[in-house]
Amino acid sequence: MDAQGRGRADDIDPADQWVLNPNTGDYELRLRPSAPQSPVPGPRRSARGAGAVPTDNRSAPVREPGDAPGGVPDTDVPGPRRRRGAPAEPPPGRRRGRTKPKKSKAKKILLWTGGTMALVLVATSAAGYFYLKHLEGNVQTTDVGSAGASGFSKDEAFNILIIGTDKRTGEGNEDYGDAGSVGHADTNILLHVSKDRTNATALSIPRDLIVDVPDCPTVQSDGSTKVISGTTDVRFNTSLGQDGRDPGCTMRTVKEVTGITVDHFMMADFNAVKTLTTAVDGVEVCLAKDVDDPDSHLKLSAGKHTIEGETALAFLRTRHAFGNSGDLDRIKVQQQFLASLMRKMASSDTLTNPTKLLSLAEAATKALTVDTGIGKVSTLKDVALELKKVPTKNITFLTTPVIDNPAEKTPVTVVVHPNDAQPVFDMIKDDVSFTEVAAQKKEEAASVAARLKGTQSAAADVRVNIYNGGAPAGSAQETLNWLQNDEGVLKSSQLGNAEATLSKTTLEYSPDQADQARKLADLMGLSGSAMKPGKSETNDQGLPAIVLTLGKDFKGAGVSMTAPTTAPDTVEKSTADKTVCAS
Repeated sequence: MDAQGRGRADDIDPADQWVLNPNTGDYELRLRPSAPQSPVPGPRRSARGAGAVPTDNRSAPVREPGDAPGGVPDTDVPGPRRRRGAPAEPPPGRRRGRTKPKKSKAKKILLWTGGTMALVLVATSAAGYFYLKHLEGNVQTTDVGSAGASGFSKDEAFNILIIGTDKRTGEGNEDYGDAGSVGHADTNILLHVSKDRTNATALSIPRDLIVDVPDCPTVQSDGSTKVISGTTDVRFNTSLGQDGRDPGCTMRTVKEVTGITVDHFMMADFNAVKTLTTAVDGVEVCLAKDVDDPDSHLKLSAGKHTIEGETALAFLRTRHAFGNSGDLDRIKVQQQFLASLMRKMASSDTLTNPTKLLSLAEAATKALTVDTGIGKVSTLKDVALELKKVPTKNITFLTTPVIDNPAEKTPVTVVVHPNDAQPVFDMIKDDVSFTEVAAQKKEEAASVAARLKGTQSAAADVRVNIYNGGAPAGSAQETLNWLQNDEGVLKSSQLGNAEATLSKTTLEYSPDQADQARKLADLMGLSGSAMKPGKSETNDQGLPAIVLTLGKDFKGAGVSMTAPTTAPDTVEKSTADKTVCAS
């Protein structure tokens, strides 16, 4: 910083004020006392305009109070103010040794702890507050209404739809996307993060997937709601932009196709790729062969390269250079790129570089449009912290299982695979990992599964009270009819709605009713996790009965509720910790 800029807060680069604390190994923000943001006043200047007293004890020599620079007495310059209760300064004439100064919370504000992502830029200082508000001004938000969650929960599994649009905005993007596009959903990844944060799944949804787009209520600029009529047998990418559809329409379409509820969305255009990759000083990619694509202008030799900006965008947009020149092969390349970006953002090179962190925070907040549920920077910080808990080895990338559209003689679109897709959707809905997780979790799973083992009573001996705790209306009566008429569970009663709404179906029972519970679980296809040993209640005849509460996961009477634990062998998967060369 030049001398003329010293003391002017609007000229100070926040990155220039970060220093490494050798005691902790963490970076700290040390603010100059002249900056107006500082909540604690620094030393006064002399009436004759003496320079500011240095506060960085690493570079300033230790002087006696009242000594001017160069050892010339200057009685017009008072010593620094002392906080109430702080020890007094030693009297003049008694020099102190060069002892290491204690940390001052007013001057050394710990913002970064060496393990969070770029959005963890929150401080208790005024400078940190103003910078956070500055970042918040960068973020664009869209109100998707009931299509998403109103807030973010750090204690639950969550689903975020990441959308990349093909809208040509910004300089240098003329060679990409569709001319005049309103911004369709060109790249779509549903990111599911498990409740226990041991794993995550990134499910790509092809833009050329034929779907039914449902009716979509959209919030208008004046606060009113306009319902955009749905369409059938159209490409997935038309769920955004077409007829004024917003990202909430894309979120609703994902649920229509997969049955998975999307909580939030993050949307970026071509410029985001350029700015984010530049902010992290490039992303490493690997090519199995030379690439010279005249359409995207990507020209790279086989092997590893670190790419950013325009080259990174060309890499992601290239379709004819990989595989069979189709969108499905481009999706694989995009997944490999995102895995590498995740590794780069989690690397010590990024996490311990304050300049890079601030640059990344600026780029990320300017590049993204998100729903109002996560529209505050503090909330985005929470999302980033939760994502950081997931080991990269347990982040699985896969693509929605599809087949060529049988309605087309020369297929150019795809449809959901009739057999392989549903198990994938069910695993995500039921929060099942696609990777091996910690041994402790395996032991817990084995213990839960053991509840299903043992003797089973006869169906006629099962006494059960049935409640609806979140299933579609009429589900409890439907289940009662099925159990009595088809399965011989005659001692069953339907008692209406439960007091609480449940996401998953439960079966509660006392220890002496375990054989009845195992029988009912077998009939309904319930997993061991649905069985809740504890206590029972009495039925309408005053006899003890187990309690079946149908949750939101209920699929219909007689439909097995056991979630798959592995994906079909035909589903290709990769994990974020592995480097894969694009071919």
